[in-house]
Amino acid sequence: MLVNVEQGTTNPSIATLLRLSDSLGIGLPTLVDVATGQEMLVRRSTDMPPMWTSRNGGHAVMVAGTQAPNVVELWDWTLGPGDTHTSEAHVRGTRELIAVVQGSLRLRVGDREELLKTGDSAAFDADTDHAYVNPSTQRKTRFALTVFEPSVGKERS
Repeated sequence: MLVNVEQGTTNPSIATLLRLSDSLGIGLPTLVDVATGQEMLVRRSTDMPPMWTSRNGGHAVMVAGTQAPNVVELWDWTLGPGDTHTSEAHVRGTRELIAVVQGSLRLRVGDREELLKTGDSAAFDADTDHAYVNPSTQRKTRFALTVFEPSVGKERS
């Protein structure tokens, strides 16, 4: 996979990028060059390519992030009508915060499922499989997602 990515013949999934950044002991923002260690970093919307896209017009953009050891990622997600994005379990201790900005979002965490509507929010342990689903077949769903991954690159007990 790494050779194909390096040669530009494939684009890695978010799950692949997460596994790679975890293996290297760095956060995903460092791997994709979101955080540069500057005291203040401003990124313009025109400089933020999506890291996930769908056929239905969905996309996910990491708009900001911090460096290890305590990595925080801020994402802007849009799910097209009927879109689903499934995420593998993150490392132990990872938490996610979601705020629905537009539409509704069916959030699956392990065996639990919740329907969130515009203005609703959720917080959960992301060290189990989870998914974001747009239950609408006609409208887009937009939500802000913050991921907190503690102690990246440090030995975990």
